Amino acid sequence: MSETRSARPDPNDEGIRLQKVLAKAGIASRRVSEELIDLGRVTVDGEVVTEQGRRIDPDTAVVHVDGVRVVLKEDVVTLVLNKPRGVLSTMHDDQHRPCVGDYLHERRERLFHVGRLDADTEGLLLLTNDGDLAHRLMHPSYEVPKTYVAEVQGPVAKDVGKRLRAGVELEDGFARVDSFKLVDSMPGKALVEVILHEGRKHIVRRLLDHVGYPVSSLVRTHIGEVQLGNQRPGSMRVLNRQEVGSLYKLVGL
Repeated sequence: MSETRSARPDPNDEGIRLQKVLAKAGIASRRVSEELIDLGRVTVDGEVVTEQGRRIDPDTAVVHVDGVRVVLKEDVVTLVLNKPRGVLSTMHDDQHRPCVGDYLHERRERLFHVGRLDADTEGLLLLTNDGDLAHRLMHPSYEVPKTYVAEVQGPVAKDVGKRLRAGVELEDGFARVDSFKLVDSMPGKALVEVILHEGRKHIVRRLLDHVGYPVSSLVRTHIGEVQLGNQRPGSMRVLNRQEVGSLYKLVGL
């Protein structure tokens, strides 16, 4: 009597249909998602997918549409907090001083801040529960650009930008900016924009102080393409799909 072998499971029968995953992630309707697949605009784990019916595991698959990473895990969230001046970039403070954790009591996710802003610096602070994204955004090898607007005593000499782009020697080593420009000039003061990928403590303040322009106020306005906009101090918002995708692209995820 011959032994009956059980059929091997078809891997295509496992997981969730790709077009359904895309629709659930908010990319497009199922019908439009199918068109995106037909056009070769969707990749799964680096492979272009053109056949309909492909099934994937949303918890493990890496999906891109038009080269932009799609967040598939429902529990992954990334937010922007407009950190007010005087708030510490910590989740808890033993001395009961205002801190970032004070703004997260109503969030069910366990979030952590991506890098820090010193207490006297306002502006854009990312909060996420995506450990891989946070690690890469903070790692110096990915050279993530950050934009700051500083108020300094004016007028600002014309050669300041050239000096900062060329670089200066600080007490802990050489440092330079990627970009510098004068935003506005008023009697006795000026607003300047500085873009750099340095992450050393107080680096913007120290650079401007070194060239003779101590900072009286400082706001971080951008991380990569994500911007603070007109978000009010102390408020949070969830990043949209394009913003999250831009961060993933920036750090090669």
